[in-house]
Amino acid sequence: MHKVLIPTKLSDVAANTLKTAGYEVIQDADTPLDVQVTQHPDTTALIVRSEKVTSDIINALPYLKLVVRAGAGYDNIDIVYARKKNIDVMNTPGANSNAVAEEVMALILAHYRHIVPADATTRQGLWEKKKYMGHELTRKTVGIIGLGNIGRNLVKRLQGFEPMLLGYDHFLARQRALNIGVTPTSIEDIFSQCDIVTLHVPGGPATRNMVSTELLNRMKDGAVLINCSRYGVVDEEALAEVKASGKKIYYLTDVHPQDAPGEKPSAAVADLMMPHLGASTVEANTKAAKRAAEQMIAYFSEGDTSCVVNGESPIGLNPSNLLLANLLAEVARKAGGDKPIRRVDCTFYGNLRSYRKWFTAPILEGLLPNAEKGLMPVAAEESLREHGIVFKARDPKDDMPYEDSITLNVAMEENGEYHHTIVRGVVAEGIPMVSRINAINGLYVDLRGTTLFFHYKDKPGIIAIIAAALSEQGINIDNIAAPTDHGSETAMTVIKTNKPVSDELLSNIAKQIEALFAFSMNH
Repeated sequence: MHKVLIPTKLSDVAANTLKTAGYEVIQDADTPLDVQVTQHPDTTALIVRSEKVTSDIINALPYLKLVVRAGAGYDNIDIVYARKKNIDVMNTPGANSNAVAEEVMALILAHYRHIVPADATTRQGLWEKKKYMGHELTRKTVGIIGLGNIGRNLVKRLQGFEPMLLGYDHFLARQRALNIGVTPTSIEDIFSQCDIVTLHVPGGPATRNMVSTELLNRMKDGAVLINCSRYGVVDEEALAEVKASGKKIYYLTDVHPQDAPGEKPSAAVADLMMPHLGASTVEANTKAAKRAAEQMIAYFSEGDTSCVVNGESPIGLNPSNLLLANLLAEVARKAGGDKPIRRVDCTFYGNLRSYRKWFTAPILEGLLPNAEKGLMPVAAEESLREHGIVFKARDPKDDMPYEDSITLNVAMEENGEYHHTIVRGVVAEGIPMVSRINAINGLYVDLRGTTLFFHYKDKPGIIAIIAAALSEQGINIDNIAAPTDHGSETAMTVIKTNKPVSDELLSNIAKQIEALFAFSMNH
């Protein structure tokens, strides 16, 4: 019999479901987790929400086999250390998406009809009907940045108000956006045209301060900006400056640097703010609890690991090949100009053929930098489908002598036309190397460290120009490969440097040599 510890305030549907299945369950939301693990060292499974599952917690539970996060994010769990201890970690993605979508609706209506101040002043005995003249949501133009689970749920909730819906999602196919009732357009157009802009993007370096001074200045006077995604997506200092300049922008937010009492930076610029209540509904809590229990039962009774987020590769597969797949996908994405990806055909040679499914997650992560990390094959395939990407993994049609190598053919869309980027790579002496990019063969470049890629029309003196520009900035060249494709009369120079190169320097070099493309990778 498995003993499950639930050290959090979670719907009792999880405990009841597990008890019915014969599990011993201890649910205690009041006692700190570090105390509970000393009281129940024979625990075999945990269900947590925001509680931190550290290496110390893991070490205190020698029989622990599984940790389930009742929610989507799992950065409160040390998944790397859990893997070292052969402990699987799961999450329950999508359980909170409707709750967040409905919160956005609540914020819009509360703002448009002045619900909060009208309630307060009416309780004071005032009667300020003229002051709180409101607006109708009906037929407004609403822009949704990010059309994942939450964004798509929001589309459904808004449709009763007959809005004009504009949307941006770099990774969602145009036709798929149209099918759900959204007109796909650019972020710039959304900020220029919309009465309401709502953000539903992941956090992290890729989206930090995404909403900048330039975008804020594009907004209409009286427009509403809603952030229920992650703190830091909006440059709040820039927002303060734009509002101080006299531009009327209303900011509604539910996200903060920490989920804890204390002063909130957003208070200076927010017109309406809440304490991160997006997922805090009885229904979302119940759904996450039920899903956590069901996944746990399927894991122990059927060996179902489809929701494991820290899975390891099977015995016999060199982890360097998984890293190779991830890096090749990144090379393909960047060489193709970071355009929306529509299809990926993967061919595996040699002994890698029998491990095809295990490459899905690292390829997903290389193609979509904001994708969820560490998914098991089935979940990674589902994520690719959600992003509108057709993914095919196959054996080679012939016996080409590529040994244990991987080829990716990535189709990207721009203005209705498809462009293909083909990359091939191999692991040599434990080192992941790219051997081909499109028609350029014979590269064999180590993808670790800082690597610069320049593709250009072949002519004398190009390498000298690149080297001189790097030297002026005190950057040494550690290695260089510069093959030519005589058929297209183009060449590629791939350079490894002793330190990272700024985007500005890379761009300047690309302009000097009239590069067809230029990009860098840092690993």
